[in-house]
Amino acid sequence: MAEPRNAAEAPPERRPDEPRDRDDRARGDRARNDGARNEGARGEGARGDGRAEGGGDDRDRPDRDREDREPRRAAGEEPERTGHEPDQPEGERNGADRPEDDREEEERSERERAAGRFRERSRDRLLDEQEEEGGAATGMAATSRAHRSARSSYQVGGDHNLFDRSVFHRAHIGDVQLHLDSRQAVGAVSGPVPEAELRRVRRIYREPEGYVGLQQALRHRRVLVLAAAPGTGRTCTTLALLDELTQGGPHRAAPDGTAPAGPRADAAPDRPDGAAPGDGPAPDGGPEPAGRVSRIAPDTPVPRLTSTVRDSEDRRRGYVLELPSGGGRPALPPEELELDALAAALAARDSFAVLVVAAGPTAAPLLAGRYGLICPPAPTEDLLRARLAERLAEDGTADGTRPDDAGTHPDGTGTDGARPDLRAADARTAARAEELAADPEVRAAVGLEDLRPAEAELLADLIAAHVLGRLTRADLLDGCASLAPQQAQEWFAGADREIADTADTDERSAATVLHPTASRIALAVLNGSAHSTVAEAAHLLTWELAVARDPANAPARPLFCDDPTSDLAFLRAELTDGEVETAGINAPARIVRYRGAALPAAVLTEVWDRHHPAREPVVRWMRLLADDPRPEIWVRAALASGELCARDFATGYAKLVRPMATAPATQRRAFAAAVLDQTARHESHRPTVRALVRNWAGSDSVRLRWTAAMALGFGHVAPVEEALDRLARIGTDEDDDQAPLVSHSTVRLLCGPDDRAVLRRIADWTADRRVPHQDLGLLTVVRLALTTVGEVWDGEASPDLAHRLDWPLPLALAVARPDRAGELADLMWTALRTPRSHEAAVDCLEYWLRGALPEEDGGLEDGPRSRRGLAALLPPLFAEDRERRLLDWLLRRMMNDPDNPLDQEAARLLWHLATSDRHRDDDRRGDRTGGRTGTARRQDTEEDER
Repeated sequence: MAEPRNAAEAPPERRPDEPRDRDDRARGDRARNDGARNEGARGEGARGDGRAEGGGDDRDRPDRDREDREPRRAAGEEPERTGHEPDQPEGERNGADRPEDDREEEERSERERAAGRFRERSRDRLLDEQEEEGGAATGMAATSRAHRSARSSYQVGGDHNLFDRSVFHRAHIGDVQLHLDSRQAVGAVSGPVPEAELRRVRRIYREPEGYVGLQQALRHRRVLVLAAAPGTGRTCTTLALLDELTQGGPHRAAPDGTAPAGPRADAAPDRPDGAAPGDGPAPDGGPEPAGRVSRIAPDTPVPRLTSTVRDSEDRRRGYVLELPSGGGRPALPPEELELDALAAALAARDSFAVLVVAAGPTAAPLLAGRYGLICPPAPTEDLLRARLAERLAEDGTADGTRPDDAGTHPDGTGTDGARPDLRAADARTAARAEELAADPEVRAAVGLEDLRPAEAELLADLIAAHVLGRLTRADLLDGCASLAPQQAQEWFAGADREIADTADTDERSAATVLHPTASRIALAVLNGSAHSTVAEAAHLLTWELAVARDPANAPARPLFCDDPTSDLAFLRAELTDGEVETAGINAPARIVRYRGAALPAAVLTEVWDRHHPAREPVVRWMRLLADDPRPEIWVRAALASGELCARDFATGYAKLVRPMATAPATQRRAFAAAVLDQTARHESHRPTVRALVRNWAGSDSVRLRWTAAMALGFGHVAPVEEALDRLARIGTDEDDDQAPLVSHSTVRLLCGPDDRAVLRRIADWTADRRVPHQDLGLLTVVRLALTTVGEVWDGEASPDLAHRLDWPLPLALAVARPDRAGELADLMWTALRTPRSHEAAVDCLEYWLRGALPEEDGGLEDGPRSRRGLAALLPPLFAEDRERRLLDWLLRRMMNDPDNPLDQEAARLLWHLATSDRHRDDDRRGDRTGGRTGTARRQDTEEDER
């Protein structure tokens, strides 16, 4: 290996006689300002004595005299000097030199105090501190991660799943009628099911997974209790089962799928109430057969049904009974003995009965018995394709005719041979419809992962109308976006009906009835959180709703009403294995979320826009969540509150934003800032939020300025340049030290779309002659060096940093955006060369170096990969020999660390990362720094130590 050209280029090696603690003797004097502090370094007016205007005086001269001595001492090139020189007389030393020594010692002490103050400010943990109110918050890093995770529940921009001020009951889009007010729904009718309806069942129904098991259970037990959420096709499944078992044989689809069997989803799937178009009397033209399947009135007790079966002379009949699942008086499920008696009566008549019950508290004891089973959801994708084919067939061919059930046209030409041109056109139309059904934009507009039968029917109608030229694409997407609001309206309209009759109720039943509604709101706010967290929040909201309903009485809180299986069914939610952050680390947890990205916003919109009496208890509940110390709770509550403010800003501001922004607890103010940011993501409200934050930034209230600084850091309230101007005014106010928070907000803006403007502004602050601006710039540099990408990353604005979340942000920027390396190096070198920030900057540099080691050696989890960042940033940072002396000294200090010594091979590796010859070409370095000269790129700050 070639010999190094000088000592500065040689990697550090520990000498056996080198003391470990020598670097602790003068920690405040290791790197000082050089001649670049003169006006030549700034390009501004110079003084004859070489001192920078307003910043240099004689107290800096000892530092400049020692600046080259300290690195040489650390490298072993010059012996350590002490206060006592052996060749100097004691009297002379204590006499003539005493005033100068005292002055130097005093200045050194003052510099050390200034450095100590700076380190304390750079270590300000912001939300990590104990607050008088709100408990122990868990820090900006956890807050940022929770914010990024929760934001996926509210997609703002191209809003197809958020209706802008639109609450409608019905709409006419092309030839498709949308009826979105579920309050018009009618109850189940008692009596025989028409045979035409059973024929529809055979034609369109698709068997879900587990259907055969249901059929076998019904055949052997005679009684079956099917539990499922309303709208999932449970009644259609019931009709299919009874239709098959009350006939001679099963009615199944043909192998090619052309003759499907089962219920049709033409009307509300739980209450088919009429024949489909084209369904008339029996195929033979004779009278309708007597009803083989009968609906029983929902309020019929099971013993009465048993008596009816015993007294009947009919055999091989089917009975459908939908059990009530709510209302003012809690519904009592039938006893197991009552079901046994019903089964015996049915067996004597060779008949069958299916009891349909909504998933929830009523279903829990029934599912625990031997007759209860969960009804599997209908295969809606198959239903969607079948409905599409039916609608396209109903439209007929180009000549306006439509094939009959036998497959022939009225003119006698078969669909299989006489008109190949029409068959080809039909095939192309069907293929286009299938492609449109899978279109990502259409699916995103729907916002639901698992469609229910009625929703699949509506989507098929919309797609068919678009394919046939009756709907524009915009109308199609608007119609698709109606599905989630329709579901939310059905949920809350059902709650209104259940709590309408309160004459004979007590508070226990009220709380039980309100709990499903509270659970849906809680999941909308905390979507993607731990299941236990959502359940806890739902019970809190149940209490608030019950108190609002009857303020005079304290409601009895239901303790054992939860059933996770049925809860998921009526919530349209799912449980998955995931992780939640606890005390800064990830812990395994069961995560619950809606099966549809549009449902959270639809639920919140429904509550806020249509149910005004519910606003006050919801606001009280939101305030409780805002005080929770867990970021996964209070951050999600803040984003949900921002969505509510986007619906009605005046109310949201008065009840949530202003009270939180003026609170003593920093977590509450951070809550208000997150609310404003989420509201500002809506174009319609951005000017309002921008004007509000502008007023707060210039307010006399310290708390309002704090909230404004926090909100500006998210990057959506104001343009970057305006945000930096206001942050500078807040951060340099000497009456109130907001610089630590402003530095955090500035670093967060670096992950936005205009990071270069942020870097330029930080450089301007460090070059400013005013000490507060210098301090703000230096604090921001240190904060930047210590911040990992994951703590401030915004996936929308910086997708290029997605795979480097564990890297220090400067290293990730240097790799992802190589043209930023020179500017980052300049900022870091300024902090290293400024006495009051030197120690903090050295700590940052050591953090980078140790973080690049393997994890078993004390490095970060992604340490070896982050070496690419060191290879990109260290060469321009240590481009010259005198700059490398500092790196040499730091590596030796790390090697001599008595608690965590750095291995010599690791030190060599780090040294070569910084001094690799491929990074030392001056022209290439000039390109990375935008063509700046070597003198100008080492910008030193004015040093007016306090």
